[in-house]
Amino acid sequence: MTEEPPLLTSPAEGTPPVVATASEFARAVERLAAGSGPIAIDAERASGIRYGQRAFLVQVRRASAGTFLFDSEALGTLADLNGAFGDDEWVIHSATQDLPCLQERGMRPAALFDTELAARLLGWEKFGLAAVAERALGVRLAKEHSAVDWSVRPLPEDWLDYAALDVEVLLPMRAVLKQELIDSGKWEYARQEFEHLLSFAPKHHAEPWRRTQGLSKLKSRKDIAKVRELWRARDSMASESDIAPSRILRDRELIALSLSRVRSSDDILSLWPKLSRAESARLFRAYRKAARLTTEELPRRQEASDGLRSPLSRTDIRERTAALKAAIAVRAEDMEIPHDVLLQPAAVKALAARPGVDVPGFLADHGARAWQIELCAPVLERALESLPEDSAEG
Repeated sequence: MTEEPPLLTSPAEGTPPVVATASEFARAVERLAAGSGPIAIDAERASGIRYGQRAFLVQVRRASAGTFLFDSEALGTLADLNGAFGDDEWVIHSATQDLPCLQERGMRPAALFDTELAARLLGWEKFGLAAVAERALGVRLAKEHSAVDWSVRPLPEDWLDYAALDVEVLLPMRAVLKQELIDSGKWEYARQEFEHLLSFAPKHHAEPWRRTQGLSKLKSRKDIAKVRELWRARDSMASESDIAPSRILRDRELIALSLSRVRSSDDILSLWPKLSRAESARLFRAYRKAARLTTEELPRRQEASDGLRSPLSRTDIRERTAALKAAIAVRAEDMEIPHDVLLQPAAVKALAARPGVDVPGFLADHGARAWQIELCAPVLERALESLPEDSAEG
């Protein structure tokens, strides 16, 4: 029977105090600036509890300076850390998750190493922080605090241990992962990906209400309008109260309300008694506003496209997409890299709809990195050439 790896329960240097005042922050910045080498960084949010995705605690560790836990809600901006870190590398697990909330606190890296992305490039099937720590370092991390409300104060001691341990493992994980990337011939791929991440920004949605789960099942423009107005009302209420919108009504409840035939706020309250009278009144006003819209004021059934209409039929696009995805899947298996890391699925889908284009140039225009183009363009070109001429020409 295989012995289970040891469970890390407390930081090696003890639980660091939370930095919550300007004077404490200034001293921490000085200590970090005096250090050298890469910096491990993590952030804790209150997803599903508070409005938005802001960081309530930011953990930082530099081997030569120690671990620091910053109460980012109390401190506001953490921008002074940028100068303390200079051009040294930030080590983050799943940078696309943490960079937006770090940027919101004024933090912007000059160089990055993403331990999750490194594990995926190596073809590791499990790439969560705990899984990577166990495989790379032979230790286990407790993850029972990953979904707690990090906005509460004071933070319990065991939560602080958990937070400190998350950054304590990042630097030794980086060393193992980088060596494996070098040994497997994938370090250049990783280097390009990490450089690309420096310009990462979350996707902006012109009509965020269209992300409501279940919206695609609605056929009536009037019902879609109700979802739009209800979503906007819910979002305003959530922002004002600093709670997650789902704590007012979940998406499926928003869809159900749009399909209902309520005639008053009391009807809404009878269906969802968890709402306050004020909340049900605001939702009913939004519902009634949508019901009174003219045909010209109703939203489209689908979000506006980028204006580039494909000359191909839907059948041709489906066939081309299937052929391109199959080619990428084979290449991904050969390289032991997940297909969505080897090349973004959106780029594959876009290429399928645009016949007669220069494949390498098209991929570059859609954000593919040089290593992705080098590995994928030839197999995509061959896949397109193998298609029947009527399909390839549209």
